[in-house]
Amino acid sequence: MTVKQQWMIVLGIVVVLLGGAFTASHFLKDELTSVTVGSDAPGFAAKTLAQPAAMKSLSNYRGEVVLLNIWATWCIPCRVEMPSMDSLHQALGPKGLKVVAVSVDNAGQEQAIRDFVQEYKLGFEVLHDESGSIQGIYRTTGVPETFVIDRKGVIRRKSIGAEDWNSEGNRKLMSMLLDEPRP
Repeated sequence: MTVKQQWMIVLGIVVVLLGGAFTASHFLKDELTSVTVGSDAPGFAAKTLAQPAAMKSLSNYRGEVVLLNIWATWCIPCRVEMPSMDSLHQALGPKGLKVVAVSVDNAGQEQAIRDFVQEYKLGFEVLHDESGSIQGIYRTTGVPETFVIDRKGVIRRKSIGAEDWNSEGNRKLMSMLLDEPRP
């Protein structure tokens, strides 16, 4: 085998590897990116509960501090934490905090979600992602999972399971983020 043939084999292998890497990154891009503290919050789309329903996405909250909660009506820990989220919203919503709870209940469960909102007297925005795609986008392991997103769209905190969102520590974090300048 000549030197030229050896280099052609090496070049062929490099081309195959680069092609494989490009293909993998194209088809597996969601699986290759992580959703962790310090990463940019990925976009999502979910419907409002209003009639007629409208679509909302993370871009609707650009420049805002967002507490993004992924939940379901059948989730007992979700029921535990909702009152503390509402208390946090009452305290810091007037200062600009956006609490957005995205239900991943199945299609056709809009009335159950509305009933839940009414039962708990929730004053923050509740959306419905009937496909549950937000769970894949945010790589959740269950419900509830909550992401605190700063004004630049960066995840500053991730919480798995029920939490007291109106605790002193969480209020301090939200207040600190609300004090940051708008981008």
